[in-house]
Amino acid sequence: MSTTTLTTGTAPVRVSGLTVRHRRTTALDAVDLDFGTGVHGLLGPNGAGKTSLIRVLATVARPTSGRVELFGGDLGNARERRAARRQLGYLPQDFGYYPGFTVREFVAYVAWLKEIPAAETGAAVERAVERVGLGDRIDAKLKTLSGGMVRRVGIAQAVVNSPRLLLLDEPTAGLDPEQRVEFRSLLRELGEESTVVVSTHLVEDVAAACTGVTLIERGTIAYRGTPASLAALGRDGDEADGNAIERGYTTALRVHRGTEAGR
Repeated sequence: MSTTTLTTGTAPVRVSGLTVRHRRTTALDAVDLDFGTGVHGLLGPNGAGKTSLIRVLATVARPTSGRVELFGGDLGNARERRAARRQLGYLPQDFGYYPGFTVREFVAYVAWLKEIPAAETGAAVERAVERVGLGDRIDAKLKTLSGGMVRRVGIAQAVVNSPRLLLLDEPTAGLDPEQRVEFRSLLRELGEESTVVVSTHLVEDVAAACTGVTLIERGTIAYRGTPASLAALGRDGDEADGNAIERGYTTALRVHRGTEAGR
């Protein structure tokens, strides 16, 4: 299946031959990928390998084999891995937090972990919290917040260091429709200067916010292109089967599965 080149110049993120195994299960199978500046959506069925890819890029999991480069540094090198972490923002599906902390205290704690200078921490924390629409709750304890608000705090901690690479795993879980619209706007803003990789099940988020889309199926790359090119695959389908990009997603999976079965 033809795809679209998604990077311009030197890619901040590049993986080659990336394989991740969990006991007898292969989560990623010799994957080659690169991500440039912009917002890149990761789509795929449950268990496809999206979270495994995000975790490796976030340096919280090691690959079984292959090479991962962030900003030109090899994550196999401990010093370069630590340097890369200072430039990362990461929101896992389930992030740990201290319920007795206020929003300000928690985001400041993460800023400290990311080695933001003390003189810059206060302004960085307030800026991050404002960006997710929680400025009026900055001194509220996390245990008093709704699930959607806690999720927004998770996004705030991910962006507090103005990361060059932002990794988000199902970031809109728990957000209401209005908050999701605001979040998409934030993603587009961040993607103007940074590399943002978003794992999601919601193709409408990809259509609205992403400049590129990568579809993963059973640990392999099933499709790479733009939201428009993916939608084009489903343009002539039955509207009863969803919108064009949803139909394109289904078509891309079907074609990939047929190709794999024919090998």
